[in-house]
Amino acid sequence: MHVELVSPDRKVWTGTAEMVIAKTGEGDIGILAGHQPLLGTLVESPVTIKRGDEPDLVAAVHGGFISVSNRGVSILAELVELSSDVDVARARVAYDRTEGAVDDDEEERAAHRRAAARLRAAGEQI
Repeated sequence: MHVELVSPDRKVWTGTAEMVIAKTGEGDIGILAGHQPLLGTLVESPVTIKRGDEPDLVAAVHGGFISVSNRGVSILAELVELSSDVDVARARVAYDRTEGAVDDDEEERAAHRRAAARLRAAGEQI
């Protein structure tokens, strides 16, 4: 199936994939060719694009939408970071710094979710 991963400033990746795994506000979703059409809101998390014989493409996405149609899958993210581009040390510092974010500090909780998404995309345990 055809897949596009884009952010407002660039087309990050486009190509053919066997499966897409993402996390929406309703939970994790796996998409194969022939999936029912849908539109979902993405949450801060890794997106995995399984490309058959090629290595999986993993990216941290920070908000956005996923759209499935008869033309394929479009992942429209506010911000995309490929796993190979994640600065793991910096993400770990941000994750640890915001670990105890209080419930009423939405900015710190959002920073914690972004750092967690980056670490997961890079294959790190949290």
